[in-house]
Amino acid sequence: MTLLSEDQSSRPQPCRLPEPGKHIRSSLHQFSTDCTGSKEEYMTSGESVVYQNMDPPKRSRGRLILHGMVMFGREFCYAVEAAFVTPVLLSVGLPRSLYSLVWLISPILGFLLQPIIGSASDYCRSPWGRRRPYILALGIFMLLGITLFLNGDAVISAIVTDKSLKSVWAIVVVMFGVVLFDFAADFIDGPIKAYLFDVCSYHDKERGLHYHALLTGLGGAFGYLVGAMDWGHSVIGKLLGSEYQVIYFFSALTWAIFLTVHLFSIPEQPLGKAPSDSDLTPPSALRLLGSHSNVYGSLAKEPVSLPSSVPDHRPRSFSALGEANAVTSSAKQPNKAQKKMTFRSLMKAIINMPQHYRYLCVSHLLGWTAFLCNMLFFTDFMGQIVYKGNPYADHNSAAYATYERGVEIGCWGLCINAVSSALYSYVQRFLLQYIGLKGLYFMGYFVFGLGTSLIGLFPNIIATLVLCSVFGVMSSTLYTIPFNLVAEYQREEEEQMKLRGIDEGPRGTGVDCAALTCMVQLAQIIVGAGLGALVNMAGSVIVVVVSASTMSLLGCIFIALFIKYVD
Repeated sequence: MTLLSEDQSSRPQPCRLPEPGKHIRSSLHQFSTDCTGSKEEYMTSGESVVYQNMDPPKRSRGRLILHGMVMFGREFCYAVEAAFVTPVLLSVGLPRSLYSLVWLISPILGFLLQPIIGSASDYCRSPWGRRRPYILALGIFMLLGITLFLNGDAVISAIVTDKSLKSVWAIVVVMFGVVLFDFAADFIDGPIKAYLFDVCSYHDKERGLHYHALLTGLGGAFGYLVGAMDWGHSVIGKLLGSEYQVIYFFSALTWAIFLTVHLFSIPEQPLGKAPSDSDLTPPSALRLLGSHSNVYGSLAKEPVSLPSSVPDHRPRSFSALGEANAVTSSAKQPNKAQKKMTFRSLMKAIINMPQHYRYLCVSHLLGWTAFLCNMLFFTDFMGQIVYKGNPYADHNSAAYATYERGVEIGCWGLCINAVSSALYSYVQRFLLQYIGLKGLYFMGYFVFGLGTSLIGLFPNIIATLVLCSVFGVMSSTLYTIPFNLVAEYQREEEEQMKLRGIDEGPRGTGVDCAALTCMVQLAQIIVGAGLGALVNMAGSVIVVVVSASTMSLLGCIFIALFIKYVD
């Protein structure tokens, strides 16, 4: 028996609807009097939502692991990009004052296009499903981007002979590859999560997300390991031409294999595909679920309280904003209308949210700004400051070879970061009972700020590698503590409402999670717009760790003064 034997996706499942009662009959009667359009309009409107009336079958462990393999490949490629984007850009001649701008374009595109692409995915009518066509398209863009990013210089050198033109075209092609890869890699996470939520039951979603997190960490560690090895003098390095070509070979192969495995892991129901007449009980009621209504699972304009056996099947946006809103809010309030999240509505919600939520967003912004200052330029810092190499030197010179060696050791440091992040996520559980969430939040920022300060003061190899472990403490803190605080704020508000006797649904946490997600992109914009200018003014990349330390310690002060304490 294989791991896939538990999957029952090919077996028809019985439809489970509540027993027809007075409330539902009256709702159906009301709907029938409201529906005055033609049969074609009636059927089309019914297809404006996902046609799903069955519980998703139980997914086996093997299926869920195969589904999560795409996160291993994505994080593997992300690690390669984080480690080599700055060295590659500097090696093709990009001015130091402009090298951080490459991180600015993708988050701006994310702010503008996420709601649009997310909405398009919700209503995709491909026979292959709603999510997989977008995952495939974005996966191809990722592959094209990393191809141009790691091979652009070699391709332009072979085509263009003029030295001045060669430098310009190499910069353009490599930058385009980085932006394309970063854009696709940022966006693909949403449809991957939406794909998982669409085809899995509640219990399997939790298991699937666990495997996603595990494989994400493993992918990052292996990606940094590949970057840390000296491929230039190996047999495969001599065969493929250079170290970058070897890294590209492993990245492209890993991504192509795991993307393919993911796309064929779990079948997906196409939008608007109606099952056979024998599956409809009663034939009209199932079509009415979602017709002439903004809420999937409601009948006409009157909400229906369905039993727990009938799942919530609202269309979910794969944008970072819409996904957070769909996952958290609809889980807490399954019968409350879910509004489409746009950038404008998100900004309005952030302005109107309670004060302690806004303070949490500010501290999250400070933390991510500090973390990205360090992580995006750490390998360049190792090459120039710790190893005293020169990325602008001739590629066959000793200064450039020294710089490359520093970049490789920097990858080992980032690998230490990935491992320490995984280990610290377990340590947090034991520390929580002693210092609480706010204490953990403060400690993560403080340890990171102190560590980066020491790296800036004592930039030697051993000390820097040892202190790379504090990066993992900050990473684990940013990915867990703010969202745990949101959940605790929500629980506290529910208890206060019960004490006051207020009979209302709890405040949805979706917009709060979406706001926290937005802070990551905003931090990337700040880093991309400002760090290059600071490096140019200081004349040294030492400003990278100084900026990271300063922002982190400011975050410590902000957390101590403004973040609400939770018992």
